[in-house]
Amino acid sequence: MTIGCIGIGNMGGAICGAVCKSDLDKNVLVCDADAAKTAAFREQYGCEAADSAALAAKVDYIILGIKPQYMASVLGEIRDVLAKRAEIGERVVLVTMAAGLTTEWFRETLGLALPVIRIMPNIPASVGHGMIMYTCTEDVTEAEKADFLKMLAPAGILDELPENLIDAGTAVSGCGPAFLCLIMEAMADGGVACGLPRQKAMQYAAQTLLGTASVLLETGKHPGVFKDEVTSPGGSTIAGVKAMEDGGVRAAMMEAVMAAYRRNLELGKK
Repeated sequence: MTIGCIGIGNMGGAICGAVCKSDLDKNVLVCDADAAKTAAFREQYGCEAADSAALAAKVDYIILGIKPQYMASVLGEIRDVLAKRAEIGERVVLVTMAAGLTTEWFRETLGLALPVIRIMPNIPASVGHGMIMYTCTEDVTEAEKADFLKMLAPAGILDELPENLIDAGTAVSGCGPAFLCLIMEAMADGGVACGLPRQKAMQYAAQTLLGTASVLLETGKHPGVFKDEVTSPGGSTIAGVKAMEDGGVRAAMMEAVMAAYRRNLELGKK
């Protein structure tokens, strides 16, 4: 199997790195406007560098790590190559992670009925702890889906989701790391205000977020139940929870997710 990655920036690079680490018997080609990035992938993973058209002529899967505003231009570079391959019955699966761009948008823009897998990963995929939602067009075969799941397995958890819910899922898991970083930074700031050294306060906040998430995922507990378990009557935790409620933290987080969702919809209309 030959897999091509066009665009290996932060998110595209995380996904391409996962593909390189997968157990599949594969060759990986990379393409990016930044020659330093392609050189780094060649050195680290032994990938072959190619321009977009040459890459599209060789691969079975094309992973597009391109920002939405540049996607139409990149598709223009590979459209003729893909059309020629389609004419002779060669099969190519597109994998896209562009926010707001539907699978149908890719088919209409290319003018080709290619199989498309749309994914929405998050940046923890770079360390193997990502949350990757995906949806497939009806012509993606079970064998192709199985290979896709294998190639992205090193990135984290993959979960199939109807396409009409992808933008909502992205608002939670795709944007969520930034939201949680704000929470973590604020927790650490509070610790510093109470006298903790900055490095220790940051470590305590980060490990607490990680540990809490692990408990919830491993036990299946509702976060409200877990919150109640660590909140003693008249204790310090309930005093802090009261301060958070007074500050509107819960409402602000809900609005952050909904604002991100609305923006995802706007990006899809441009």
